[in-house]
Amino acid sequence: MGIKLYGMPLSYNTVRATAALNEKGLQFEFSLVDLRSGAHKQPPFLALNPFGQIPALEDGDTVLFESRAINRYIATKYKGTGPDLLPADLSAATEVWLEVESHQFGDPAGDLVFQLLILPMIGGTTDQAIVEKQAEKLAKVLDVYEARLAANKYLAGGEFTLADLNHLPCMHLLLKTSKADLITARPRVNAWWEDISSRPGWKKTAAGIPL
Repeated sequence: MGIKLYGMPLSYNTVRATAALNEKGLQFEFSLVDLRSGAHKQPPFLALNPFGQIPALEDGDTVLFESRAINRYIATKYKGTGPDLLPADLSAATEVWLEVESHQFGDPAGDLVFQLLILPMIGGTTDQAIVEKQAEKLAKVLDVYEARLAANKYLAGGEFTLADLNHLPCMHLLLKTSKADLITARPRVNAWWEDISSRPGWKKTAAGIPL
């Protein structure tokens, strides 16, 4: 039994796990979980993730959910396959920036993508108050990134790590919104994005995003 990823192609959390699998060059089966029909709340999927959220991953007898946990598992179990996403010499800095992505970048970036891109697609109305609040918050976060990237090619140092990879889905989608200048107006952040988004694994992943 090989690797099987459950999710939706437009879910940035699903895309985060897809990006790690593709970066490692791993073969996997993708199983669509249709949120619109409520498949994520039905017993077959709840057996994989009792919280009823995508993605979930099966690797033999191992079942995981939460995209960042999935990615750490992939990077650890398949350390010797493809690029090393958790290099030992950058372990401390990688841990810090993994936390930054999750707790500082992820919420405002995800909210902006949802409000400006996803919500209108499903017939909802964008809440401009949320947009402006989260844009202001993300701007401050990315100012810190701009300073960090003045002294380092990647967030953890001189090598591409899981800390960089985990940013790819939300950045890709954010650049399709009216708040793209949060990235493009910051020269070092934009150069970092151009670098990490040019990797073959991400190009393969991005080709599967239906936008």
